[in-house]
Amino acid sequence: MKNSATGTIARSAGTVSFAVFLSRILGLIREQVFAVLFGAGFAYDAYVVAFRIPNLLRDLFAEGALSAAFVTVFTDYRTNKGEAETWRLANNVIMAVVVMVGLITLLGIIFSGPIVSLMAPDFSLVPGKHALTTLMTSIMFPFLLMVSLAAVAMGILNSFGKFFIPSLASSFFNLGSIVTGVAFSFLFSLLGQQPIIGMAVGTLIGGILQFTIQLPELKRQGYRFAFQFDLKDTGLRRVMHLMLPAIIGLSATQVNLFINTFFASSCAEGSISWLNYAFRLIMFPIGVVGVSLSVATLPVVSVHASRGDISQLRDAYVSSTVLSFLLTIPSSLGLVFLARPVVELIFEHGRFTALDTLHTSQALALYSIGLFAYASLKITVPIFYALNKTRYPVIGSFLTVLFNIIFVLVTIGRLQHRAIALSTSISVIANFLFLSIALYREIHGYAIRYMLLSLIKITVVSVAMGVGSLWSYTVMGQMMGAGLPAKIFSLFAAMGGAILFYFAVISVMGIKEINYLFSRIVARFRLRNL
Repeated sequence: MKNSATGTIARSAGTVSFAVFLSRILGLIREQVFAVLFGAGFAYDAYVVAFRIPNLLRDLFAEGALSAAFVTVFTDYRTNKGEAETWRLANNVIMAVVVMVGLITLLGIIFSGPIVSLMAPDFSLVPGKHALTTLMTSIMFPFLLMVSLAAVAMGILNSFGKFFIPSLASSFFNLGSIVTGVAFSFLFSLLGQQPIIGMAVGTLIGGILQFTIQLPELKRQGYRFAFQFDLKDTGLRRVMHLMLPAIIGLSATQVNLFINTFFASSCAEGSISWLNYAFRLIMFPIGVVGVSLSVATLPVVSVHASRGDISQLRDAYVSSTVLSFLLTIPSSLGLVFLARPVVELIFEHGRFTALDTLHTSQALALYSIGLFAYASLKITVPIFYALNKTRYPVIGSFLTVLFNIIFVLVTIGRLQHRAIALSTSISVIANFLFLSIALYREIHGYAIRYMLLSLIKITVVSVAMGVGSLWSYTVMGQMMGAGLPAKIFSLFAAMGGAILFYFAVISVMGIKEINYLFSRIVARFRLRNL
């Protein structure tokens, strides 16, 4: 791997990772608030489905297809066209988002009832559950417009090499939804309404903050709003042309979530909650590693693709994917072995019971199997858009969805909600393997032997780390007792020891990316101590 590719991506990913880490911490606090106040059941099931509807569209249109397509075209304009044309494209895309996503939002509010019936048909069997879900869906649908605008702003800033503020924006979403959500929950409770409706209001306010916090940095980069809406514009048409297959290509996980919600609504009450709490925990390492590397990689590979520099693109892909393996595989196996103590420590408070911990930890362990593939897909899929080779993500998505439906239908009667988590992991691994092979063919090879050897080394060390972490947690738990302080100490000590063991062993395995990261950390430490 060339150090230039590794260095550029690692530096940018490090900046993004810090911001995303902060956001994920706040996201976990947000989920803890839900667990304490509402537990797993009627109210939280309704909220999860209500938020999943605009959130699914967000991941498809905003932070998925729109972001990938816009960054590709915007970067090309910055590289090959003048400043005036670049800003004209930005304004045209923003106005198109306001008009088109605004229309989708309006239709979503009007038809929220039928949409809920489609997504969770069994909710109508529980008195009041369908009505509550419908109300919260209509409240949260405008969130889609806010985060779509936030995605455009993020794309512009990322193209200018500004990663921290856009990545920090989601922290303001979590902070806003926690503070205002809890405040409105108490207000609705005093008014005799379902308190969880207040959390829906807080979610919308959080979305507004996520967009507006980026506006000052946009202005500093030279952006000025001007009314520009021309559907015949070449740049806008390019963005829309890339978006259509991108919507399908990036949709596998979200469409599977839709399908899984449909199946989970027929399982025991609380199943949707258990799966959602588990998936939120999985999203922590995916966000810190996968999203960070994806955000850092996309502008790099877009520039290489626009210049026709396939050699540099190969280096960027291999480096970012190996970095993803280095950080997600140990996280995955750590969560498999320590699923129950992690869920117990984070969520088992207030209305969240020991039974909820059991079911959530089972889902977490099964979701964790596919963690490395989730994160790596965040890197792999956008590269196809940068290359204008969109058919492979489309094919992969269809195959993934088909496999998921068949697997869940066959196993849900016996495994219940666990079937959904296991199917999701197997499906996403299959999708990653398919796209990796397709990319290998499209760019006429990359350092696949190096990637496979790195994968084997990382997996072996991670398994040893996972076994050791569970053993040390069990031994310390027996020595220190069952109190909360003892559990906290035992878990963090086990995790800390596991992390030290992993990095100590992996650093001598000849994987260049980890050695480069260590050198960067040492260099920064020395600079701070001069």
